[in-house]
Amino acid sequence: MSTTATPAPKTNRLGLSVLDYRGGKTTLCAGCGHNAISERLIDAMYEMGVQPENIAKLSGIGCSSKSPAYFVGRAHGFNSVHGRMPSVATGVALANHKLMILGVTGDGDTASIGIGQFVHLMRRNLPIIYIIEDNGVYGLTKGQFSATADLGSKLKTGVINDLPPIDTCALAIQLGATFVARSFSGDKRQLLTLLKAAMAHRGTVMIDVISPCVTFNDHDGSTKSYKYSKDHDEPLQEIGFVPSFESIDVDYDPGTTTALRMHDGSELRLRKLDRDYDATNKVGALRMLAESHEKDELLTGVFYVNTEAPTFMDLLNTTDEPLAKLKEDMVRPPKQVLDEIMESLR
Repeated sequence: MSTTATPAPKTNRLGLSVLDYRGGKTTLCAGCGHNAISERLIDAMYEMGVQPENIAKLSGIGCSSKSPAYFVGRAHGFNSVHGRMPSVATGVALANHKLMILGVTGDGDTASIGIGQFVHLMRRNLPIIYIIEDNGVYGLTKGQFSATADLGSKLKTGVINDLPPIDTCALAIQLGATFVARSFSGDKRQLLTLLKAAMAHRGTVMIDVISPCVTFNDHDGSTKSYKYSKDHDEPLQEIGFVPSFESIDVDYDPGTTTALRMHDGSELRLRKLDRDYDATNKVGALRMLAESHEKDELLTGVFYVNTEAPTFMDLLNTTDEPLAKLKEDMVRPPKQVLDEIMESLR
């Protein structure tokens, strides 16, 4: 009798298999776009060789905010109050800036109750990957329109949205985020590349991912359904990413590709398609997004990248050693100093 040995699972540069990046079993609806995003996050972290224990997963409230439970079970995690995840993320970053901070949120969690927190997070350029799982509805409360629902879109009940949407990408660019992109949960290749590039960026990454709600918002009349997204998707560029631990020897025809050097030495390569677009031009990015709305285009790709802006940690001049790891005698004044202060107040 012969026995066949089970082949060892394929591992990444840390010696970890893709199973090391999985989480619990999803409880979201079958076919939900959020599950596809979780799968791409698993793939990106595995391929980039991120240490699971060096990840902090944060979320608010909503279908999207359940997602962190479904990937990287060995990471740190915190499910915060509705719309308040940015405050928790800021506290995590200040305590330990060595962690990769990953915030997963929804269009309601961000653009409605959390809009104030979102505004201040974007303007600080905090080192965080902020992912909006955008389906245009409130999936936990029977599918009412969210603030990102497009004008004229229709619910299953026949209700028409008569309010203009908030474009979170345009808002993020205007406020100061330094890596802003949009993708579609059904575009595996583009989304995976964007997530890998996001992990190499130092600063605020904001990725709006159109993620159809199969229960309440995947029908004719919805502008965030699978069919509408596929029919109206206009990729801004062909995106390639070369991590710093791989040889950067990809060759392109002259004049067709823009290579942006990331903070860790990686390269984000943007291959121009049918338009001349510079992802480092802030004004141009805002103009292009405004024009896409006029044309009813679902524009995806990298809209804006700035690798030169100082982060929130730079502005605060924080120590290289994370505050959470400093010894007590370095963060607590001795009794003599406190006595002198009290004496001076008499």
